[in-house]
Amino acid sequence: QVQLVESGGGLVQAGGSLRLACVASGRIFSRYGMGWFRQAPGKEREFVAGSSGSGGSTYYADSVKGRFTISRDNVKTTVYLQMNNLKPEDTAVYYCAARTSGGYSRRIEDYYYWGQGTQVTVSS
Repeated sequence: QVQLVESGGGLVQAGGSLRLACVASGRIFSRYGMGWFRQAPGKEREFVAGSSGSGGSTYYADSVKGRFTISRDNVKTTVYLQMNNLKPEDTAVYYCAARTSGGYSRRIEDYYYWGQGTQVTVSS
């Protein structure tokens, strides 16, 4: 069983930055591919960024490429999402998710464990 707890959300002005953190329970965290997803009101949940188990491979949605960075600390069993140059369209609930294998995926159905989400609101 893996539990994921996100933190770091909040209200920020456009152009600002936030760093989200997701702490995972479990002793084999380094084996799990991890991802960040988001869901805006009235929209479907979408992929934002993903990391392989080792952190050696990272992947991003086109809409955040160059602005967001996913990273992980396997000793602290934590995955981060650094978000820079935030835009109002980044407003959403952000979810951390874990796979049961080491690869990454953009597909929601490939993630088995999910956090409760953290709200990010970007004002214009």
